[in-house]
Amino acid sequence: MSNRIIINTVINGEPTEFLADERDSLLEALRERIGLTGVKEGCNNGNCGACAVIMDGRLVNSCLVLAAETEGANITTVEGLAKGGELTPLQQTFLEDAALQCGICTPGFLVAATALLEQNPHPSEHEIRYWLAGNLCRCTGYDKIIRAVQHAAERSA
Repeated sequence: MSNRIIINTVINGEPTEFLADERDSLLEALRERIGLTGVKEGCNNGNCGACAVIMDGRLVNSCLVLAAETEGANITTVEGLAKGGELTPLQQTFLEDAALQCGICTPGFLVAATALLEQNPHPSEHEIRYWLAGNLCRCTGYDKIIRAVQHAAERSA
């Protein structure tokens, strides 16, 4: 039997307090306790990237982080990317370049690419492919996703 704990963190710029079981993953807490369902459960073992979030400036798979580890952390999910209803250039290029199909992997790709562009605003194609290697897609074949990230980087030049 696990115990419930109170966790105080900042999620998408908002101070957030939530109750979680001590064994809950961050993925479970985000989806089931907080209602942020943009974070997707794909594999639940860190291999697909569908649950990617930015935690304290680092890209992490939320299925591999215990919710209890997020005490005091700053977390950004896909819901926190757009500000005031305005899509980011990256989100806009994903739409324009048709870099999505079924949508299960899209939030993880958007978060991972956002983390990349924050660290390296003008990555090469090789750097983009390397950075996004932890994100799996069964539908698109990746080329449109890579192109969308390249176009977003060009727009910020």
